[in-house]
Amino acid sequence: MSMRSRPVATRSRLYVVLGMLGLASSALVVRAVDLQVVRKDFYQEQGDARYLRDLSIPVSRGTIFDRNGEPLAVSTPVDSIWANPPEVLEHADRIPELAKAAGLDEEALKQKLVERSDKEFIYLKRHLNPDDAQAILKLDIPGVASQREFKRYYPSGEVFGHVLGYTNIDDRGQEGLELAFDDWLAGKPGVKRVIRDRKGHEVENVELVREAQAGRDLTLSIDRRIQYLAYRELKAALAEHHATSGSMVILDVPSGEILAMVNQPSFNPNARTNVDPSYRRNRAVTDVVEPGSTMKAFTISAALETGKWKIHTPVDTRPGTYTLYGHTISDVHNKGLIDVTGVITYSSNVGAAKIAATMTRDHMYDVFHRFGFGEVTGSGFPGESPGYLPVAKAWGPVEQATLAYGYGLNATPLQVAQGYATLANDGRLHSPTFVKGAQNPERAVVDPQIAANLRAMLETVIVSPTGGGAIKARVTNYRVAGKTGTARTAVGGGYQKKYTSLFAGMIPASHPRLVGVVVIREPQGAFYGSLVAAPVFGRVMDGAVRLLDVPPDDVQNWYAGSPESARRIQAPRQAPDGADEMSGTDDGVPIE
Repeated sequence: MSMRSRPVATRSRLYVVLGMLGLASSALVVRAVDLQVVRKDFYQEQGDARYLRDLSIPVSRGTIFDRNGEPLAVSTPVDSIWANPPEVLEHADRIPELAKAAGLDEEALKQKLVERSDKEFIYLKRHLNPDDAQAILKLDIPGVASQREFKRYYPSGEVFGHVLGYTNIDDRGQEGLELAFDDWLAGKPGVKRVIRDRKGHEVENVELVREAQAGRDLTLSIDRRIQYLAYRELKAALAEHHATSGSMVILDVPSGEILAMVNQPSFNPNARTNVDPSYRRNRAVTDVVEPGSTMKAFTISAALETGKWKIHTPVDTRPGTYTLYGHTISDVHNKGLIDVTGVITYSSNVGAAKIAATMTRDHMYDVFHRFGFGEVTGSGFPGESPGYLPVAKAWGPVEQATLAYGYGLNATPLQVAQGYATLANDGRLHSPTFVKGAQNPERAVVDPQIAANLRAMLETVIVSPTGGGAIKARVTNYRVAGKTGTARTAVGGGYQKKYTSLFAGMIPASHPRLVGVVVIREPQGAFYGSLVAAPVFGRVMDGAVRLLDVPPDDVQNWYAGSPESARRIQAPRQAPDGADEMSGTDDGVPIE
């Protein structure tokens, strides 16, 4: 009996084991169906809510300083609120609360979330101060979180707007030096790998993928104090003369560094919206003008270089007009028999044209081009214009004559400043630079003696009691050399009865440290450079030389109209009869 019962027990146990295995297999199948089919969406969401992410580590943009270490552009930390649209829509009842806290339109927010419901990340509000961001986060709305970013701030507002430019909301340079030095300033964001929970909070830092590299600082050549002076005086001049726009550039002669560059109208780079695009143009480097009589300094430089002309070689400008191939060139008054220096002193168009006629067009072009006309200055400013200097083979006799007194070519205020700085620096040209202490080699343009002669000639414009009338460019206790210019505005093959007023000068004339160029476009009423642009130069330089502790060079002899000061510069020869029309005045008002 016992021997027959054993097989039965063995089969029973085998059935039990098989049954248990079957049940286990069925359970696994049921569980798999539950996970893969019935509850797939739930577990997919849970998996998506907690997983590895590579996150960017934001970096602060480098600070921009003026030459004395004053901050001009700084980055401040801000928070940006973002959302996971599907998760927020799951709690749609809280959208009104979120819209109110973020200052958003409720319907617009709902529409935005619905339209991007297939996304996991959208910005709701960017660049909030930390307190405002925390007020939104305290609502604890599912799917809403914050992210650290940086916002650019410009302490000086529109005073530096054109030079600095601005950054966009992603902190990338868009215009000005912010754009020119974007790679230097921006740095490189880092990357870290983290685990984030379903609310977007970082649960664990897994590893640092790439270390962040903060943006590098930049020290400019600009002097904030002088920039403010130039900005204030230029703005006042535009208001006084009801002009449409204006520019001023100040260069440091020994280095070529740009100490100030201002334009009007201007804009505030802290406000990115509702700004007229024309207000954002840095007209000192992007807009061109016909330089008018300021060009005569370079014409005379070319003449002296030929050896045919000396500073006192006679030039007959009688009767005040010069007809060339049916084209009449005129002076405001008959200057009579003068000399080469007198062409500068009395700003004679006739004299400049007659001197130009004795030179080859190739030589004149070469000298103008050497001074930097017709090509960008090399400042590196985005959008800088090269101006326009027609090639020599395109010059006819009339074109050569008009080029001699500043018509038929275009130049930016910075190009004119570069040319005058070259004369001030003994004929050696430095490319203008915005960076303090930058490597800036010089190149010889004209003989130092020619440059010295031109400086002496340009000083007669300021000190001569019967000269070019730029007495308003004078600075107490300092000798000034410079040239006025008044050019009619060119349009479509002709000229309007609108003018551009210019003054280009250097101080102190005995050993120039600063060069300044003032350009004021379309002043109303008085329009001569001596009345409109020269006073701006005088007022700005009066402050600039003192801020920079430039030693005065005319303490003993200076006062308005000082005969001693005038005699220090040998007077240009005048017409034998000493006619009144040579005085360069019209009813006592200085003209050019």
